[in-house]
Amino acid sequence: MQSQWIFPISALQLTPSVVTSSYTVAKELYDRSRGVEFLFRLGSSLGLPTSAMFTAATWFHRFFMRYSMEDYHRQDVAASCIFLATKTEECGRKLRDVARVCQAKITGKDVSLIHSESPEVDQLQNVILLTEEVLLEALCFDFFTDYAWSIAHDSYRTPLCVLFPPRIIASACYVLAQRAVDGPHSASLDARISASPPSASLPTPPSHKPASPDASRFAVEYYGFTEDDIAKVSDALSILLEYYSAQDMQNAPHAAPLTMV
Repeated sequence: MQSQWIFPISALQLTPSVVTSSYTVAKELYDRSRGVEFLFRLGSSLGLPTSAMFTAATWFHRFFMRYSMEDYHRQDVAASCIFLATKTEECGRKLRDVARVCQAKITGKDVSLIHSESPEVDQLQNVILLTEEVLLEALCFDFFTDYAWSIAHDSYRTPLCVLFPPRIIASACYVLAQRAVDGPHSASLDARISASPPSASLPTPPSHKPASPDASRFAVEYYGFTEDDIAKVSDALSILLEYYSAQDMQNAPHAAPLTMV
């Protein structure tokens, strides 16, 4: 079933910002980029893991597919996305701390100069909470984001970028994410990157989750990988799995399902 969060490119011409206001597509894309840049700066200052910031950025873009940028300021939405992500990604931060750092970013002051009990911080806390209510409605309480984004970013913590070309790394990230989503009873990593599909006569273990929309061997077939390419994808997967096996799950909760692949 098609995800409600995958839109055709033409949808950018029909966002609430463009349809209901004077926004052009170019201006909306520019303001979205500024909003996400603010979001990343806020998340970095709060010491959030990158997985939480990428999750928040995804929600930011989803929000503005359903609400206009003229009705909700990008910085308010960015702060609300960050605050929500600290809860869903298990890296909690106090609302007052988020508001305090946010006020520092808005005013360009050092955070040490922002008093936690100031009226401005109190007002920002209220704005974040009110915007969060609308954010939850816009997301339909669907907090899932694609594992592949987090894995691709985590890959830069390993030497993959100097060992393999982009298509090998992309395929390894995709295959690992797909396996994590499909669950432990789905096709193994070896089966997903095999040179030829497993025999249809072989019994298939029962699955308690529906198969992902893409065939399990989509990456291999899409790129038309050779035996040498497949060996490289296998090596890349091994490096990623070794990286995740060494992680502290309290600091990287998104990695927990990947350690069980």
